Amino acid sequence: MAYQYDHILIRYGELSLKGKNRNSFIKQLLSNVKKALKGFEGLEYEKSHDRMYIYLHGENADEVCEILKKVFGISSFSLAIKTKPDMDAIIQACKESLDLSHPKTFKVAARRNDKTFPIISDQINRLVATEILKNSDWKVDVKHPDTKIVVEVHADAAYIMTDRIPGAGGYPVGVGGKAIVLLSGGIDSPVASYLMMKRGVHIECIHFAAPPYTSQNAQDKVMELARLISCYQGDILVHVIPFTDLQLAIYQNADESYAITLMRRMMMRVATKMAEKRHAQAIATGESIGQVASQTLESMEAINAVTNKPIIRPVVCMDKVEIIDLSKKIHTYDTSILPYEDCCTIFTPKNPVTKPKIERCLRYEARFDYEKLVDRCVEDAVSVWVHPTTDQSEEEDLF
Repeated sequence: MAYQYDHILIRYGELSLKGKNRNSFIKQLLSNVKKALKGFEGLEYEKSHDRMYIYLHGENADEVCEILKKVFGISSFSLAIKTKPDMDAIIQACKESLDLSHPKTFKVAARRNDKTFPIISDQINRLVATEILKNSDWKVDVKHPDTKIVVEVHADAAYIMTDRIPGAGGYPVGVGGKAIVLLSGGIDSPVASYLMMKRGVHIECIHFAAPPYTSQNAQDKVMELARLISCYQGDILVHVIPFTDLQLAIYQNADESYAITLMRRMMMRVATKMAEKRHAQAIATGESIGQVASQTLESMEAINAVTNKPIIRPVVCMDKVEIIDLSKKIHTYDTSILPYEDCCTIFTPKNPVTKPKIERCLRYEARFDYEKLVDRCVEDAVSVWVHPTTDQSEEEDLF
């Protein structure tokens, strides 16, 4: 082939529906793309109203594409050749970009963005197809072609593409505000984190550690889960909360059947204070209706009562099979099932209440100074930046 792909053309996803907010969405998407591809120093970027272009300048196209697949806000993208908006140049670029030595079926799909271009789309299709038929054993198949040749004609250039790669969809991370996600070592909360980011929400995570009852392995497992999902955002800040004293106080002052409900209420109080410190507008969890005792509607009502922050539960109506399938898609499943238990699992009572009464929760909580313990949890939190690469994480003193 005489031509090599020198551009990537990016098509916007749902953000194209946002009307007056469109420009800010595109600006955020460009920022996210640059951040995701910061390891490729040779790239150059250009954005327009309906497309974004990446000039490769010799960078590895396949490696760039693999990263772009995980950037939310992209509907699809294509490797492209840029040529002059001239019919002879378009035909030549189409022919020379294809390996015509082996018989295939094909279809040409032209799009004339520049309506002043003198040749209409259907005629472009015919002219390109005619030249390919003359110079090869390829055959036209408009319904199920082996290769689809896309030609886009703009005022300043024409683009030839032979592949359409699906993007991650959703909104660019950052346009939907910020949320604090309760990240456990289970299957559900990493999936919930992924879904929050897909809706354009920037996330920070909190993890509740209860040493010596929970192990360092359990915390390392959570950090690995955070690393696996960080590729969708660029990096994730994880706040590790020392929860032992608060958890023991619950068991010393309350009936065991209420322990999980009270523990979740305390977690929401901690998450609320952390959200206020980190200027987050919401709290998100991996809860799904009916999976465990603390996830009945009655339990959720009792847990929600301690905060005025919106609590978002992205997987609340998904069954376990659906959640597992999505966890496998985002490659968190194998880590989630490692046998290192978090504090929720270790301290689960034999007979947890499924329909807790808020009045009874308040009666138990009045027996100890939980507010002091909650404040200490936030003050003693250790905050760690987690990056997609395994050798990049560092603690940060934020408070």
